[in-house]
Amino acid sequence: MGSYTFGILLAGGLARRMGGGDKGLRRIGGRTILERVIETMRPQCAGLVLNANGDAGRLAAFGLPVVPDNVPGFAGPLAGVLAGLDWVAAHHPDIEFAVSVPTDTPFLPADLVSRLSNARAEEEGADLACAMSGGATHPVVALWPVEMRKDLRRALVEEEIRKVGYFLKSHRVAYADWSTVPLDPFFNANEPQDLEAAEAFLARA
Repeated sequence: MGSYTFGILLAGGLARRMGGGDKGLRRIGGRTILERVIETMRPQCAGLVLNANGDAGRLAAFGLPVVPDNVPGFAGPLAGVLAGLDWVAAHHPDIEFAVSVPTDTPFLPADLVSRLSNARAEEEGADLACAMSGGATHPVVALWPVEMRKDLRRALVEEEIRKVGYFLKSHRVAYADWSTVPLDPFFNANEPQDLEAAEAFLARA
């Protein structure tokens, strides 16, 4: 499935709890979180696109196409997913699916795309698939049909829906659940103390 799935790396947030700036550019174990995300996602996908707002030059070193939100007003992760889906549709019309992940998640699983794809295929009538860990859902980590961008734009622009979870309520969603032992693979670094926790885990590992 990876050869038919594009990766959308979401870096469009304002990172207020981290004191501003790009959370993905924070370092854990001497490397940026974004480097770790790219390393994990690249083998699973046909290609990667980075959603980020502001000066794209700050991310040029990663060598990925950078697309900003195309819905005004910092509309959140849904706007980033839409921007990514629109970009994939325009540049890779043969690609049917895209997987979205936030760029503040340093420990993403290496089987993310395959397990989300299997979950969607196995659930009759499922529109998309979403990740879970330890019973908790992670709506931003999801497998999207590229054609869903039409529904997504309508939800964002006409219905002013901003939360991914709320959008998912109007669709049939399949779930893939990961263990949280020895660490939640969807752990995200939102605050400075989260970076300390991640460093501690790497030291133990």
